[in-house]
Amino acid sequence: MWLQYFILSNMNGMIFWDGCYRCPSLKRTVTSWVPILGWLPQYSLRENAIGDLIAGFSVASMHLPQGMAYAPLAAIPTVHGLYTSFYPILIFAIFSTSRHVSIGTFSVISMMAGSATVRLAPDQNFLVNGTNGTTVNTTARDVARVQIACSLALLTGIFQILLGIVRFGFVVTYLSQPLIRAYTTASACQVASTQLKYLFGVSIARYSGPLSLIYTVVDVCRMLPKTRVVELVVGVIALSVLIVIKNINYRCKEKMIAPIPIELILVIVATIITHYAGLIDKYGVDVVGVIPSGFRAPVVPDGSFFPSIAGDAISLAIVSYTINIALAKTFALKHGYKVDNNQELAAVGLSNGIGSFFFCYNVSSSLSRSLVQETTGGKTQVAGVVSSIIVLVTILGIGALFEDLPKVVLASIVFVNLKGMFIQFADVHTLWKTSKVDLLVWLITFVSALLLNLDIGLAVSVGFSVLTIVFRLQLPHYSILGLVPGTDLYLDIESYKEAKEIPGIKIFRSSVTIYHTNAEMYLEALQEKTGIDIRNLLTAKKKQDRVLKCKQEKEKEKAKKEAKKQKRAARHRSSGTCFLKKSENNEGGFSVGLSGQNQVNCADFRLTEASTSDLGMGHINQAYQHDTSMLSSDSDTSCHGDDSIDKVSHDGDEEKGKAYGSCTHSIILDISTTNFVDIVAVNTLKNIFRDAGELDMDIYLAGCQASVVKQLETARFFSELIPKSRLFVTVHDAVLYILKKQKLTDFILDVSVDTYL
Repeated sequence: MWLQYFILSNMNGMIFWDGCYRCPSLKRTVTSWVPILGWLPQYSLRENAIGDLIAGFSVASMHLPQGMAYAPLAAIPTVHGLYTSFYPILIFAIFSTSRHVSIGTFSVISMMAGSATVRLAPDQNFLVNGTNGTTVNTTARDVARVQIACSLALLTGIFQILLGIVRFGFVVTYLSQPLIRAYTTASACQVASTQLKYLFGVSIARYSGPLSLIYTVVDVCRMLPKTRVVELVVGVIALSVLIVIKNINYRCKEKMIAPIPIELILVIVATIITHYAGLIDKYGVDVVGVIPSGFRAPVVPDGSFFPSIAGDAISLAIVSYTINIALAKTFALKHGYKVDNNQELAAVGLSNGIGSFFFCYNVSSSLSRSLVQETTGGKTQVAGVVSSIIVLVTILGIGALFEDLPKVVLASIVFVNLKGMFIQFADVHTLWKTSKVDLLVWLITFVSALLLNLDIGLAVSVGFSVLTIVFRLQLPHYSILGLVPGTDLYLDIESYKEAKEIPGIKIFRSSVTIYHTNAEMYLEALQEKTGIDIRNLLTAKKKQDRVLKCKQEKEKEKAKKEAKKQKRAARHRSSGTCFLKKSENNEGGFSVGLSGQNQVNCADFRLTEASTSDLGMGHINQAYQHDTSMLSSDSDTSCHGDDSIDKVSHDGDEEKGKAYGSCTHSIILDISTTNFVDIVAVNTLKNIFRDAGELDMDIYLAGCQASVVKQLETARFFSELIPKSRLFVTVHDAVLYILKKQKLTDFILDVSVDTYL
């Protein structure tokens, strides 16, 4: 029966892969979701096997002590650190696209998980009255905390898997490097504070929530008189040995095949000395205790904790993925391969989610283990599989041998592995010289994570980082560009000495995208930088138009009165002529002379009447009239509106300049930095074109990206008043067109110069 099932399953697998081979798209889809199916069939034993084997043993020598050391940070028994160093590694090797990242227990993640377990299952909830007074039922407490830790890992994995499915891996780009480094530095301080009690051999309560670090340090200082000297000596010796050997490993890494596994050696030696020297019975040294052998049957985590740990799960999902993808991209760039952000998110999520069924807590990548895996010759995730096999042997057979391991040795391992994070304090000096804003993000993140706990601190730091981005977008740099003679470069005239403005042309540029939050600022900066107050000029123009209209009305009334007088005079002369004609008929001799005189007068009257009728219609002053031809003439790109210039006289131009208080005839808006436009930005640009048109100034757009042009077309930005001929690929093209239009083509000089800031 078993043989039949095996044959059928293999036949089904062969059929499936044959289908994948025949359908490349299906194969790509399958290998994208399960990357190991893409690289394992092509695995080269000759090129990769030895390196992966050495790297696997080296990483395993770190997994064992770190798994036991980091589990207490999560407030759960040591054996769960070993579980977490086995199951998630196998799962990550199957679904990850990274070749060098070593996943498993990590101090920061363990600390974040521990804050949730301690908050929901504090010691006060498990107090019992015994013969020696009130004590803590550690067995019941540990069971409850393990349930919480497994539920937290499952919920974290669900969040990460869902985010990976919806391709949400880009979210990591919103977490800046100063924020991540400050957060991990604060986390290192939190971790170190929890290990002080083991170093001094004192017993204090474990705090969670805001100011937990302060309470912990105060309690340790208060208990210093009760320090156990033996544990302090053991801790100092362990620290010294670890620091010296790790420095040797670092300095001689080029000469070593693999680094000295000092952590594993220290754990073994410390266990042997403690056991045979009787340190437990003589001096009461605190040791790891019982480590059960073998594995436990998988159990579904308790979902009733989900509402209480949702915030912690989101924080852990973001932080663990951020650390993982940062390391993955670093190694991928170094070795020339590509990692998939979303697949890495799903891989970490599956490691957390599936591992939670086997009593594992949250995992993440470790910098120290990943560096060892890469420097010892690891080429693929086969190294992780090898390390997990060694951990498997430890759990099944030799885990119980470490029951007499002093906790102070594990604390020493934690302290030394935090060195890399403590070095990040040097970022303060670097950021002070380079970027004050990033320094502020670093400090706010560090202080908030240090004092408000890791989950609240992350929310505060992300919120503050987003605010800095908003403020930067709200405070862009606006500039007027000038031409560098002899080139087609247009640079900020305030920053470059050789950049000179072109008379009559203002070139305005913003350093950020124009959209609804800064559209009003863009308009204000345009007026300030160009020196053209459009609103005041429009108000003055309207006032001038009203005065002109009143003047025309008065002239019209005056013309009407004059016309009436002329008509009355004409009627009077007409009656006189008739009288003369009658007299001529009666008396004779005067008809020719008077008739000729009357004809001249009638002709004069007709000329006068025609002129007064024209005056009655009103004079149109072209200098203040809105010339729509200036906006529409550009639709013909061959002539570019040269005819419209000829229609305006030189005198009109002088009068216009006096009226509007500006000699600027053209404004170029350089929008090369704009990568999208919304309806507010479109309306703002329309208003600029409209207002400038009323002031008889031409507006041009330059450097507009193709995607932005499509958005403008969709928003119906272009029209008869704003033709596409006002759009230019570069600022230089727009300037050449304007100079040709204004008949100033001799302005640009072919002189080469150097530019200086």
